[in-house]
Amino acid sequence: MKAFTKCFLAFFILGVILLPGCKKDAAPANDEPADVTNKAIASKQTHLIIVHAGGSIQAALNEAGANCLVEIDPGVYKEAIVIDKPGIQLIGKGKGVIIRNPGDEENGITVTDNGDGFVLRNITIEYFKENGIVLSMVDNFTISHVTAISNGEYGIFPVHSSHGIIEFCIVKGHSDTGIYVGQSSDVKMEFNTAFENVNGLEVENSSNVIVTQNQAFNNVCGVLIDLLPGKDVKVSSNILVKSNRVFNNNHPNFGEPGSLESVVPPGLGILVLGADKTTVENNLVTGNNFAGITVFSTLVLGTLAGIASGAFADIDPNPDGTEIAKNFVKKNGAAPPSLPISLPGVDLLWDGSGTNNCWQDNIFDSSYPSAMPSCK
Repeated sequence: MKAFTKCFLAFFILGVILLPGCKKDAAPANDEPADVTNKAIASKQTHLIIVHAGGSIQAALNEAGANCLVEIDPGVYKEAIVIDKPGIQLIGKGKGVIIRNPGDEENGITVTDNGDGFVLRNITIEYFKENGIVLSMVDNFTISHVTAISNGEYGIFPVHSSHGIIEFCIVKGHSDTGIYVGQSSDVKMEFNTAFENVNGLEVENSSNVIVTQNQAFNNVCGVLIDLLPGKDVKVSSNILVKSNRVFNNNHPNFGEPGSLESVVPPGLGILVLGADKTTVENNLVTGNNFAGITVFSTLVLGTLAGIASGAFADIDPNPDGTEIAKNFVKKNGAAPPSLPISLPGVDLLWDGSGTNNCWQDNIFDSSYPSAMPSCK
């Protein structure tokens, strides 16, 4: 999964030559003076590069060095981008910066393990075959005010990455997950909006992740915190899901047939699946036809997918240390789906698996079982 971006050098700014490191501006010269903000940033950065409408982001990046601030003028850029240099900041100048699949490209932007310190802001990524934005083994990243639309499986997809923030993003129309944090640590997801995906937001086989102040609606499942087998990382732990609005996640499942995501039942608000030490608190969870907040063993998903329990031998599939507290969870469970196993439609649902799981001070109307263990 590879995607990249490119830098354009504004060779003269008010007659002053920029510091060395970036090559010539590959786009037509811009006669407009640089604004005060750009000057301030340029003074702190080694490089300032501008991509003008009609130029190529990737071509400019190929000519640039590390620690390049890349500003992109509004326009539609039909190209896939790969970033393999540290400290690249790719910033759209205002609204209307769109990176669109030129044809059969799998990924929109790929950031490799050389891309530590990557920043992406004010950009739309759309219609790539597999993923909008992929980060692999990237440390210290920021993805802010990004829109990802109908990019195959994933919209925003950091994996084996750390110390990142994903904020104020909009993700729509992905057959697996809108914003996915996988096998990663120390990541924050906040103020994002996810709709019309299979899973709106997902934290998989990851630790020390905060999911807060997001909206998830009209997905199959709004928020999924899970531990799956067959991954390099064998634990999912210390996840905080707080102050999110998760409502009306009743979209029909359109995951790729035969995939695990294709068997996620529609109508789920927040699902904790096999993860440990997950805290779910102060969330508003309403209008989900199956269940509001669910705590399951990963083996339940295996049963729905027809996978033998032996396939989960490399993980502990049961959720331990889950705390569900102070949530408003009402008007869920009105129309539970027909499943191979009998499960009721309720506000709070637990399959009884795991240890030290507890529920406290939630506002709800229905639960299964009717009596949940309280938190001490």
